[in-house]
Amino acid sequence: MGDSHAAGVTVATVLRDLAESRALDLELMAGAGGVGRHITNPHPQKTGLALSGFDAYLRDGRVLVFGESEVRYLESLGPDERAAVLRRVFEHQLPCLVVTDNFNPPPQATIEADRASVPLLRTRAATPEAMARLSAVLDTYLAARGTVHGVLMDILGLGVLIIGESGIGKSECALDLVVRGHRLVADDAVELRCRAESFLIGTCPELTRHHMEIRGLGLINVQDLFGVASTRTSKRVELVVQLERWEPGRDYDRLGLDEARYHTLGVQVPMIRMPVAPGRNLAILVEVAARNQLLRSRGHHAARRLVQRLEEQLDQGAGAGEGEIDHGEDF
Repeated sequence: MGDSHAAGVTVATVLRDLAESRALDLELMAGAGGVGRHITNPHPQKTGLALSGFDAYLRDGRVLVFGESEVRYLESLGPDERAAVLRRVFEHQLPCLVVTDNFNPPPQATIEADRASVPLLRTRAATPEAMARLSAVLDTYLAARGTVHGVLMDILGLGVLIIGESGIGKSECALDLVVRGHRLVADDAVELRCRAESFLIGTCPELTRHHMEIRGLGLINVQDLFGVASTRTSKRVELVVQLERWEPGRDYDRLGLDEARYHTLGVQVPMIRMPVAPGRNLAILVEVAARNQLLRSRGHHAARRLVQRLEEQLDQGAGAGEGEIDHGEDF
């Protein structure tokens, strides 16, 4: 799988999309010449210390936010000192400056923003709300992305990514799961993106959405055949099932104690390696694997409980044997 990382998003793109979605109102007040600047970090920064000389803590590529405390501090300075402070701040590679709570920035702020070509934006939202919404929007833009060859299913609310070599039966397994009442997210090409640096969201390319390729049948539209409840547009990936051809003589996990992980985009997802052999009903096995993973996520691990009970019985047997030996010696 080829992992890809977003190089950044321009301020102009964010302004355009926010205007369309109305997720956050942003008014461009100055620095229009810099709307092509790139935002490379999804987390806005609010470091009022930068105004008092500690500007080394400003991070390039991150949106700078000014709230009431920063605006009031600037208003307390004389015009020349205020201009010098802002000029020093704008010397950093900041994508833009956002003023919250609908405060009017001092005139020197618009002058220096135009001079440095740093977009100066204003929003009516309070600082915490503005930072949270900006972070959520930017996280979508800047999330690490990649594409994997496989099938993504929603099985009992669990996102299951089925992978394996071409022709091993991934799509046929997925079709059987759809017939059993589960939902298709993507077939053949699954687009993955990392959210909050901790979990994966899988989607289907717009062109092939709801479609599935079955050898011998060709392309079918799952939604047309089984109804709107048979598909969904995206799902968090919580389990990976890797289909492998059965190899006689190879040792396979018999108890389910081995906990393999699927690594991609910096995220680890629980993985099961499932051998494929004639006579095995893959759809039922994948569904049971999903049910078992749901139980494990709730703290119910059948294999571990069985091993624990076995160890307890062995310990009890050993203790009873020792007791009998001791009794014989006393006699």
